[in-house]
Amino acid sequence: MATGSQRVWRAACPNCGAPVEFASAASASAVCSFCRSTLLRDGEALKRIGQSAELFDDHSPLQLQAAGKLEGHAFTIVGRQQIGYEGGSWNEWHILLDQPGSESGFTSAWLSEDNGAYVVAADQPLTGPVPTPDELFPGQRRVVSGAVWDVASVQRAKLLAAEGELPVPPRLDGGEFFVADLRNQQDQVGTLDWRDPQRPSWTVGRSVRLADLALTGLRGESEKTLRGNAMNCPNCGASLEPKLDSTKSIVCGQCEAVVDISKGAGADLEHYVQQSHGTPPLIPLGRSGKIALGPAGTPAIDWQVVGYVERIEVDVEAGEEQATWREYLLYNATEGFTFLVDAEDGWSYARPITGVPQIQDRRVIWRGKSYDQLYSYSGAVTHVLGEFYWRLARGEKTRNTDFAAGALRLNREQAGQEVTWSAGGALDSDAVAKAFGLGTAEALAMRRDTKAFASTSGGAKGLKTWLIVFVVAIVLFSIIGSCSSSSDDCQPLRENFGEASAEYQQCLRSQRSGGGFRTGGGSYGGFSSGGGSHK
Repeated sequence: MATGSQRVWRAACPNCGAPVEFASAASASAVCSFCRSTLLRDGEALKRIGQSAELFDDHSPLQLQAAGKLEGHAFTIVGRQQIGYEGGSWNEWHILLDQPGSESGFTSAWLSEDNGAYVVAADQPLTGPVPTPDELFPGQRRVVSGAVWDVASVQRAKLLAAEGELPVPPRLDGGEFFVADLRNQQDQVGTLDWRDPQRPSWTVGRSVRLADLALTGLRGESEKTLRGNAMNCPNCGASLEPKLDSTKSIVCGQCEAVVDISKGAGADLEHYVQQSHGTPPLIPLGRSGKIALGPAGTPAIDWQVVGYVERIEVDVEAGEEQATWREYLLYNATEGFTFLVDAEDGWSYARPITGVPQIQDRRVIWRGKSYDQLYSYSGAVTHVLGEFYWRLARGEKTRNTDFAAGALRLNREQAGQEVTWSAGGALDSDAVAKAFGLGTAEALAMRRDTKAFASTSGGAKGLKTWLIVFVVAIVLFSIIGSCSSSSDDCQPLRENFGEASAEYQQCLRSQRSGGGFRTGGGSYGGFSSGGGSHK
């Protein structure tokens, strides 16, 4: 029956007798919260069509009956689907928006995870020819439902579990289906879902900030972390304590094994042992800093270092130097994640974007600005520390292309069957050091190009700066000059700049070749952000 202004319809579960509610007349099914029976709405009765698997606790801050506002309309979370794929899993939250103009008073939409952020999308009709999964590949440009889209990823997926009220009965056979994510130049994300191969679904949406949704009824702070979820490293037995609800991979603090926790804290945790030993990050894990990471006018906010990655250029031509770079994964409770990149040509920040830029040969246009291509290269992870919102794969390579418009940056990265675009900009190393409370020695070690050493004022201050630079240069070149005797002679550079640093690697190359030391070059730095999937 319908009750109250919200037209809630209630019936008893035919399996256990527990009450089951439907807030929307458009909802076709629900999962009983007591016995997990999947129930199909059949007129004034409920029909049991199977049983949903148990949801694994991924510690999402969202939950059923949490409420918020989207573009002035109130909404409530009424259902969830957990979707699994090779790289882990993601949630699709079914929300009902209070829109009095509709027949039921509500409009259905989805709030889904997307590269450490969120997307709100609504079902749209499919018109015109619909491509099949085997016709799509990452980076391809296709017309879907009358609009131009770039394919970001094509994945095999399966429904893991469901709860609450859903617009379509969940698929319970455990079979795989294809999901393709597409992006366009209007910063939208589209998803083709072949759960029903004869009638694929099509949703279109855009990214949202959780802070802008004014959410209430979220899981309590004690539930939003994994601290209470005891798990041990499958390699050495040490305790693992993820701090973030979105963590999919964590590095053991004792043996540095990389552990996949994307499927929950079960007994069988997949992992791999890292083959190389990295160097301590210049910005320690857990350190917080207040810094503006965005276009002009972006306020400075607190960012915490939660992950650290060392990467090296691969597949270079004979005689060509390998660029190295480092990435810091930063987290803010309301803004989500962003990357701080330490490359040979300086520091920068970058964050995955929902849309794609317009590509014109070696130039791209995004938000009215033209970016010229800088570098194109392949990279591979050599060492990681901390925790990450995507599943880290051993030996995974990425193909990266960097573009620049003055201090602004764009990066295109392809990892396997996924393409991700990220936007950011150059940063002054001294500003980064100051923001994270680093000392003078660390600030000097962070400088990557000659501009970082230039004084902005004359007089005694300028003279003092140049004297410091002169002394540092003499010490640096003295160390490098001694690199011809043995590999141990490069140890001071390794201790000061890191094993993956350009300074240390160039010292080793100079030692092997008997040649001189050269600076500059390098890449803006790509970053493995889990790809372009709407997950």
